[in-house]
Amino acid sequence: MDTGDTSFMLVATALVMFMTPGLALFYGGLVRNKNVLSTIMHSMCCLGLVSLIWLVYGYSLAFGPDVGGFIGNLSWFGLNGVGLDPGPYSDTIPDLLFCAFQLMFAIITPALISGAYAERMKFTAFLLFTLLWSTFVYMPICHWVWGQGGWLGKLGALDFAGGTVIHINSACAALVAAIMIGKRKGWGQEAFHPHNLPMTVLGAGILWFGWFGFNAGSALGASKVATLAFFTTQIATGCALLSWVVAEWLIQGKPTTLGAASGAVAGLVAITPAAGFVGPVSAVIIGLVAGALCYSAIMLKTRFGYDDALDVVAVHGVGGLWGALATGLFASVAWNPGGANGLFFGNPQQFFIQAIGAGSAIVYSLVVSFVILKIVDVTIGLRVERDDEVQGLDITQHSEIGYNI
Repeated sequence: MDTGDTSFMLVATALVMFMTPGLALFYGGLVRNKNVLSTIMHSMCCLGLVSLIWLVYGYSLAFGPDVGGFIGNLSWFGLNGVGLDPGPYSDTIPDLLFCAFQLMFAIITPALISGAYAERMKFTAFLLFTLLWSTFVYMPICHWVWGQGGWLGKLGALDFAGGTVIHINSACAALVAAIMIGKRKGWGQEAFHPHNLPMTVLGAGILWFGWFGFNAGSALGASKVATLAFFTTQIATGCALLSWVVAEWLIQGKPTTLGAASGAVAGLVAITPAAGFVGPVSAVIIGLVAGALCYSAIMLKTRFGYDDALDVVAVHGVGGLWGALATGLFASVAWNPGGANGLFFGNPQQFFIQAIGAGSAIVYSLVVSFVILKIVDVTIGLRVERDDEVQGLDITQHSEIGYNI
């Protein structure tokens, strides 16, 4: 065991954990004030529910001994055999620390989905959906890409820190949820303005800060690759912020604070799968494209007519897909010998492998998320009553209000 790597990964794990409260603030500021606490509760409760799932059986399904390239078995049930010595995924950090680091990824992924159905899903439905989705969607796709023996990993798909596993995966579920649960009352007829943009900007800043643990930590040690991932994360995020702001300035006539925060998140999403595989100049291109592309995707939302309340699909879906494909374009073994060359470095096959990885995750997540949401709707119902929605979920679901002024 290496104490330097262990120290680094303890900090990285804490940073990734901090991202979920950051997401709570980011999302909380974007909704109307009558739903701020219910929106924050989605992210905060994932910290508890998914932690328990992960300990009991989730880690075993995601990273346990392989079953047909699709899922892990249950031999690590209750973290049986997962201890303080290095394990199969790292020679230099305790196996339990790797488990903890990956837990933070599993926590934030269903929390991301909650932005699509904010302001209208029952809290009980949220809990059941999160339990089922984490088990039957997140765990398998995580194993495909990162588990030893997972079929996408064996195919050669590159996903440094979760573009496919986390962002594309959650966005597909978000799209299905937004369509199945229906539009918010008044959507398209009245303006739904964020109630607290400073809260959202604070949340974006926490996400940006935590994302260094998210991406650099995925190197699993204090190494050259961690340094590369740290730097490309900063560069791509800053470029995406500028790209989004310029795009909305040209189209809407004014740059906005919300645009800057959203652009930063789009850049963070897009660089995630590529962070440890591409160089800084490539990160600039990935970020610049991500900002303008995700902004354009939001502009198209009303044309398609679905109410993704907090734009999970446009930012995490489009941004994650671009990042996954861009990895197949810009990856270079000159920067990371453990990766692969992409199309622009003489290996067009890698681009097609990236497309297969993203496409398979899209299809699986769309189909299984639909089935899970249907089960939840039939058993306990997805949506709150009309009067409860009008009054606000804070008071009707939790008997409290966010502000007492």
